[in-house]
Amino acid sequence: MSTEDEINEINEIVAAELTGDRAARLRRDAARIEELAYHRFEGRDYKVFEDELYREVQPIVLGMIRKGSLARLALRHSERQGRKFFVHPDDLLLLKSSSEARDTVMVDMVMEALRKLQRDLKRECGWRVDYSGPRGASCLASYFITLCVWVFRRAYVKWAQDRVKWARLHAVYDFTEGAANEVGIGRLLGATDYVVDSEVFGTDLEEILDEQAPETQAVVRLTVMGFKGLETADKLHITHGTVRNRLTRFRTALYEAAGDGRIWIPGELHTRKAPRQAGRVAA
Repeated sequence: MSTEDEINEINEIVAAELTGDRAARLRRDAARIEELAYHRFEGRDYKVFEDELYREVQPIVLGMIRKGSLARLALRHSERQGRKFFVHPDDLLLLKSSSEARDTVMVDMVMEALRKLQRDLKRECGWRVDYSGPRGASCLASYFITLCVWVFRRAYVKWAQDRVKWARLHAVYDFTEGAANEVGIGRLLGATDYVVDSEVFGTDLEEILDEQAPETQAVVRLTVMGFKGLETADKLHITHGTVRNRLTRFRTALYEAAGDGRIWIPGELHTRKAPRQAGRVAA
């Protein structure tokens, strides 16, 4: 699929969702851009324009995310750009079934697209009514959704990274063999082809782990990799009780670090088994 085909497909999706005459919409969009140009696309009027555009495209974008068409277009766009990009099948299923997941990806994507739109308009290289493609100009809504397709990769990767981090940190904080499966992330943790652009550990967490004894580090790293307690014990030639004790020791260190403001532990990850230091962690 070429860029022109991509734009035409988006135009057809938007045309099916928006009411009114296409020519009238183009005239309205052109008048609005001309008006906003007087103030260099800044100020209160431009903010009102952004809010109106957001409300207009939101249901269309959410529908495209739910159906998977937006991800498909983004994959083809990345392929044409020579960029490595992969959308995990489990993520596509989650984006189809979860309105919360769709909202998270949509907000990040739209905010980035709005920033790009403003930059392009200021440089006079953004939308224009006299575009002479095979089917003429796209309306502003179509043009903006095209920008969303182009920036989807970044929003998706951020969401996917956060999801993996949450899942693996949950396993570390809970220290229960069934924790991952109980919250529906067992498949994600075990997926060997789930690749995102950053490591699981952030700098702060890595520093805290490095402060622990080598034996504790080994247990924690194997746990994060997805090994269960007995498997970790077998690999390190120690007892299952020793594995639990070392995990508890690291959990205590994490809560102490949280109390000192060195690391933030999301409220969803707090457990009833948390040591007393957890009382100092901000909700």
